Amino acid sequence: MTDKALRNFDIERFQRTLIDWYVKNKRDLPWRKTKDPYRIWVSEIMLQQTKVETVIHYYEKFMENYPTIFHLAEADEQKVLKDWEGLGYYQRARNLHEAVKEVVETYGGEVPQDPNDLAKLKGIGPYTKGAILSIAFGQPEPAVDGNVMRVFSRLLNIDDNILEQKTRRRFEAIVREVIAKDDPSSFNQGLMDLGATICIPRTPRCEVCPVQPYCRAYLEGKQHELPNRKKKAKHRTKQFVAVCLVNEKGEIAIEQREHKGLLASMWQFPMFEKDDVKKQPLVELFEKKYGMKIAITEKLGNVKHVFSHLTWEIVVHKASLEGHLPEGRHSLRFVSEKELGDFPIATAHQKMLRLIE
Repeated sequence: MTDKALRNFDIERFQRTLIDWYVKNKRDLPWRKTKDPYRIWVSEIMLQQTKVETVIHYYEKFMENYPTIFHLAEADEQKVLKDWEGLGYYQRARNLHEAVKEVVETYGGEVPQDPNDLAKLKGIGPYTKGAILSIAFGQPEPAVDGNVMRVFSRLLNIDDNILEQKTRRRFEAIVREVIAKDDPSSFNQGLMDLGATICIPRTPRCEVCPVQPYCRAYLEGKQHELPNRKKKAKHRTKQFVAVCLVNEKGEIAIEQREHKGLLASMWQFPMFEKDDVKKQPLVELFEKKYGMKIAITEKLGNVKHVFSHLTWEIVVHKASLEGHLPEGRHSLRFVSEKELGDFPIATAHQKMLRLIE
């Protein structure tokens, strides 16, 4: 199914314009002087998270040491890692070394042309697979990385968050439809060069962009706003101390959370941040907040609960009342264990119930 963003988009003219520009302006890079899938594979692995200027020297030296896939497959891993030294992200080298050994053992040293077989090799993701198949074998496979998503975000004025997997899949489908079937190698490499030299992150060079007439973000003056890169909130860990307070009837104290924010309006056991407990004894904090005196009778255990952006680590104590329960001075509600089932209790606190039981 055609993506709605491609409606009224002149695919054929865009293809011709991009490829013509690439042929005339392509960067002179050593891995572009070969169609050897092994050498193209090595270059693509080296280029992951590493600047082109840095890779050139390492690539040329690597190819001197391992001119064929058989040389690399037979090499000692420690030697390979030493030759990779300075490029960083050493897992790339380990994966590449392991994968070429599999190609030699399983495919007789021939890099597989079947997309499914190629994708099974260690360290080869969708982008690397698409780059190898299109550049080395002339297959119309999309090679979508951050550069390409940036180009198409602006080109088609797409505001989807490029940090999400579903957005990458959408762009892969779009590129699969737009790619030039007769010259996928020049098309994909043209996109790479366009994103690296013209349609750059913060200050796109729209005045010299060959595909500017097709760019919807440029026409609307939104090229600096795209792509959308909304980062997910950093995962945090918070530590708490919770109290299972039981009165003389055997009823357990619970309270309702605020009506907004995390777990809004859910019910829970009384809970304090661990940092506050370090500064002031738990029994004093409890009396200050709820106006009642308690005695800690035992530690029940620990509970851990993971949210999408946050982890709660909770130490659970059991306590009893000392003296009478103050009237109307607290937010706690005492209920029987049977009645607890009638309240929407936060999952983290449901885990505490198992400790209590």
